[in-house]
Amino acid sequence: MSAVESTDVLVIGSGFGGAIAAYHLAAGGARVEVLERGPWLSAEEFEHDFKFGTSSTRIFDFVIGEGMSLLGGNCVGGGSVVYFAAMPRAPRFVFDRQGGTGRRMWPAAISRDALEPWYDRVAEALPVTQMTWDDATYAGGLWGAACHAAGRTANPVPAAIDRELCTNCNWMMAGCRFDAKRSLLLNYLPAALAHGARIRPLHEVQQISRTEDGGYRVAYNVVHDVDYRVVVGSGSIEAKIVVLAAGTGATPVILQRSEAALGPMPYAVGRYFSGNGERLNTAILDEDKVGELLGLSRGGDRRYAANQIGKGPTVATWDHLDPARPEYERFCLEQLYFPPGLGTILAQVPDATGPTWFGAQKKEMVKRWQSWLTVFTMSEDDNEGVFGAPPPTGNAARFSQQMLGFGPLKYVPTPNTLRGWELSDAEARRILEKDGLARVMPWTNDVVGAYTVHPLSSCRIGDDPATSALDDRHELRGHPGIFVTDGSAVPGALLANPAFTIAALAERAIPGIVEAARARGVDVVYGAPAPDGGVSARGAALKAAARMSGH
Repeated sequence: MSAVESTDVLVIGSGFGGAIAAYHLAAGGARVEVLERGPWLSAEEFEHDFKFGTSSTRIFDFVIGEGMSLLGGNCVGGGSVVYFAAMPRAPRFVFDRQGGTGRRMWPAAISRDALEPWYDRVAEALPVTQMTWDDATYAGGLWGAACHAAGRTANPVPAAIDRELCTNCNWMMAGCRFDAKRSLLLNYLPAALAHGARIRPLHEVQQISRTEDGGYRVAYNVVHDVDYRVVVGSGSIEAKIVVLAAGTGATPVILQRSEAALGPMPYAVGRYFSGNGERLNTAILDEDKVGELLGLSRGGDRRYAANQIGKGPTVATWDHLDPARPEYERFCLEQLYFPPGLGTILAQVPDATGPTWFGAQKKEMVKRWQSWLTVFTMSEDDNEGVFGAPPPTGNAARFSQQMLGFGPLKYVPTPNTLRGWELSDAEARRILEKDGLARVMPWTNDVVGAYTVHPLSSCRIGDDPATSALDDRHELRGHPGIFVTDGSAVPGALLANPAFTIAALAERAIPGIVEAARARGVDVVYGAPAPDGGVSARGAALKAAARMSGH
């Protein structure tokens, strides 16, 4: 093992939670090191294919658990590189949810109003803009028209997309070749580098331990750039502050593996996992009915086959995000383009007389894949996921060179969660099966269980030490100087794409991290502008920071 290095702040992960922390702390004068498990790819390295070894497998992490599979980012920029850039703010009632605890899940200090200046700050940095109907894809327009025909409302989704640069190639999940999707590679991370932060790709953190002076030592492996199962080096870095942002599926695993060295972890570490209540339905459209009932046509242009022109989700119906409805009966339905591959495997045959996800009827269904429309549910689940014993290294036992692994998460949906899925499935059918427009069936859970692209809550913030791993400042209970700022800190399902809320919470956490760093002797200040130098949201964020610190 190489000699132990030292820094002021060590950030684990470079997605929304890690990049935002790295920028502000470096801009404030701290020495910052960022360890990222995945590779560092530039725009020209994001490829438009599904071949093994391309960006389609290099920058993803697909972890199969017991009853739940997680799809996340595995690269510099994290989830911001592989997300669809949909950036809605969480509904107001989300912050008052009780879930299965019988009491408010979120800390009393955090409400939608309290989070607004931090949302604004992120919106300025990326930036985030409201999409219009002119921005909607064919699939989004079809979904909107179907909602209207069924007596529902639909709206374009806010997004972090530069419309002038976007070519509507619809390869957003494999990284944006045109820098139109506002990933963190274009704002917070280059700004952090400009202020002296160092980013180390292919560095997988294994364990955190204490140093004699009250700081922390972080041990890592360096993984091979092609086969992530191969370790090509190792080392450790000592830091006064550690910011964990390795992702919902990795952050609790690192902490669990570190318990022997750090001491007891809060009970909530690795518990209360939420899949954001996510579920997918596939609609097999009757193209003649689409023209007859909705007045829509692809115009014979083969480029529009399978909705391959456009963006990811551009239109959603929020009719069921009603605070007056009971918990577990509220959900969002969003049109989603899901590329061939996993989607064609897991889509089920509506009204099948035999097996629903394989066999002769599935083969016939796949022949019509160009007429599929995917509908994405985000609902309220019961935070029922629990992480078991961590694997020997990393967050999963990898069984392929890239992307695929078996993880320690166990997820058994409760009746509450199943109720939300049942109601959202029924609503998708009511909208799309009206007058024979389509036949609708949810994806199968038989192969990999439930699945989520927005894992949350495995180390959540809260006021109750019995049900939260972090206090409302994102500091790990019983372990001062360790902070968690990724999706694992979010208390529960958001009923919306979570990237914006994760980023806003990370922004909100920075003043407290700066204060803790200063108490540990780090010469750092808070107050850097948005990464692009803007100041419009800075004033509100600074006022909120002053209120948090009592000034």
